[in-house]
Amino acid sequence: MTMPSLTEHYNQLAPRRDHYRAKNKYYYSLLNKQYRFLIPENKKVLEIGCGTGDLLNFLKPSRGVGVDISEGMIKIARQKYPHLQFYSGEIFAYRSDIKFDYIVLSGVVGEAEDIQKLLEALQPFCTQDTRIIIEFYSYLWQSLLKAGEGLRLKIPQRIQNWVTTADVNSFLTLSGYEAVKSERCIIFPFNIPGISYLLNKFIAYLPGINCLALTQFVVARPVMVSKEKLSVSILVPCRNEKGNIESVITRTPPFGLSQEFIFVEGWSKDGTYEEVERVMKKYPDRNIKLFKQPGKGKGDAVRFGFSKASGDVLMILDADLTVTPEELPKFYTALESNKGEFVNGSRLVYPLEKEAMRFLNLIANKFFGLFFSWLLGQRFKDTLCGTKVLAKRHYEDIVAQRAYFGDFDPFGDFDLIFGAAKLNLKIIELPIHYKERRYGQTQIQRFRHGLLLFKMCFFAMRKIKFRY
Repeated sequence: MTMPSLTEHYNQLAPRRDHYRAKNKYYYSLLNKQYRFLIPENKKVLEIGCGTGDLLNFLKPSRGVGVDISEGMIKIARQKYPHLQFYSGEIFAYRSDIKFDYIVLSGVVGEAEDIQKLLEALQPFCTQDTRIIIEFYSYLWQSLLKAGEGLRLKIPQRIQNWVTTADVNSFLTLSGYEAVKSERCIIFPFNIPGISYLLNKFIAYLPGINCLALTQFVVARPVMVSKEKLSVSILVPCRNEKGNIESVITRTPPFGLSQEFIFVEGWSKDGTYEEVERVMKKYPDRNIKLFKQPGKGKGDAVRFGFSKASGDVLMILDADLTVTPEELPKFYTALESNKGEFVNGSRLVYPLEKEAMRFLNLIANKFFGLFFSWLLGQRFKDTLCGTKVLAKRHYEDIVAQRAYFGDFDPFGDFDLIFGAAKLNLKIIELPIHYKERRYGQTQIQRFRHGLLLFKMCFFAMRKIKFRY
């Protein structure tokens, strides 16, 4: 359908748009919950195909801009939501110096005359942290949706592109973006008390059934690379690791604009704190900071240490050095080149040194990898590798949203992973060579900690997957 005829179609439907939304109140309430999970409040949001502005208003943006080809829709939107900005016309004609945090395309790609051209037109409004949220119907529902229009149960649309997630990912690649994650939701768009709740909250996300869902989401980011060098903060949580402290300093290669080492010592009995003090005096040219941990557990040490960090990039290096300091430059390069925004070490690619990981630990790590890949919609092989790297600005965003999950993680790994996934960060895994411990004994209590990890998995499943 050509743009003039599509414009005319929606101008005619504009007076009835809100009537159809009210008729499908339950379906749109589920959509709103999905968008709320993806987009926090008080962000700069641009919505393409905003209709009468209901979704944009629901998102509570700090600055909200809606663009729609229908002047009739825009007139209604301006009357309903005068605190937001609305423009009628094609996105190709819209001009603004604003860079948006989120750009929403709700049901737009199905009606776009040229999807690639549409996506390319969004580039001027993006930074490297902008997220594109694309929502569209599954082609499996084509006949049912047409029947719904015939029965006047839904607003008549002129969908001409019954795209798949793979199609959308291809268009994104061609247009200078990359997909971060995808998700399907809503298997029953009608409200039958009890039944709808069960189907849409639980059944819709089960493997094998999820592919039948009505609505699909793809979250993408622009492919941009900054050429500036970044300063680095290397956090070293340490407890009873006296024999490894000096090696952290001597074996870490130079990389980044500058480096600072932050040792957070956790009530050691072998003189670890005093050893860090000695190393600080021996290497006065290195920027080394030492803190006594105020609480207990690695998670507490990570959160405390990151609060003291000043670098652009935050790294965790476990003091047992089973992940060697020599591998840290690879993590920095992956982040600096924007290959990923949350770089997670993976111990399960290269051969393991003897005694580096016991058999039960290996099985548990493989299980958690599979579980998290399903849970978060991004591939994971090893969730529990201690070495994790992200930008400080993204960590601050994780802290700002921590209330959603709460202070639930004594280890620190899941707090960062869940936070990165909630922010729609591009998560990549970087294979490392996992070594045997050379000094001291493991701090892991395998069965007790394993049980706690399983409990956290069920907690995360409720907050992320079964959240409706």
